[in-house]
Amino acid sequence: MRAASFRHRLVGIGWLLALAAPLAIGGSDEPADFPKAFLDGSGPGWKALGEADFAQVNCNPETWTWNGGVLHCTGQPIGVIRTRTPLTNFELVAQWRHLRSGGNSGIFVWASEQALDGIKPGSLPRGGIEVQILDHGFREQFEKRSKKKADWFTTHGDVFAVGTSKMTPFPPTSPNGSRSFPLKNLSRGFGHWNHYYVRCINGEVRLWVNGEEVSGGTGCQPRTGYLCLESEGAPVEFRHLRIRELP
Repeated sequence: MRAASFRHRLVGIGWLLALAAPLAIGGSDEPADFPKAFLDGSGPGWKALGEADFAQVNCNPETWTWNGGVLHCTGQPIGVIRTRTPLTNFELVAQWRHLRSGGNSGIFVWASEQALDGIKPGSLPRGGIEVQILDHGFREQFEKRSKKKADWFTTHGDVFAVGTSKMTPFPPTSPNGSRSFPLKNLSRGFGHWNHYYVRCINGEVRLWVNGEEVSGGTGCQPRTGYLCLESEGAPVEFRHLRIRELP
């Protein structure tokens, strides 16, 4: 990825950086000196995502609840909610935090109608690109439970194709080459808020964690579909969900 991709990245986000000067944010749970347009989605064209923007897929009504701008997920049953309309080119900002050690969740992008159609509680979409949200305790719990080394995933923002979908991951990759591993370990542990900026343009997905680009992939198929939030067994919260659709 890096020399050629750095030039590509400058072209891709230069216009965004011009929208806002760096803004120093206080507090241990906010990235410092991070451009405001990325941090809170306050630039032109951004809009907030709220309860009315999501539809149930295969969770219970009480699985996802909104309270004062915070979206709480119980983690039960395993499943997703989705945006009411499909998306093609867009940017997303979201803050999330796990509420207990070992929490598991994720953001699906470009999940097709076919990938979501008829899935039952306890199942995840059959396709889409997952931007993973894992707490650090998940690794220890996995190794204890499976008696195997957890070298095929990280807890800092893996990006990978699910099921019927396809993606060429940016390096570094997982041992089997299916996941884009993060360049840096930037995620904070449970109880702390993390900031994701996700950019999805022309079949390419890129993830910034707490202010720095870490992972992604290109050649995604499909490259249009629903944005989904994942319930996967443990309580998790989201806030400041904002989106900007692009041409």
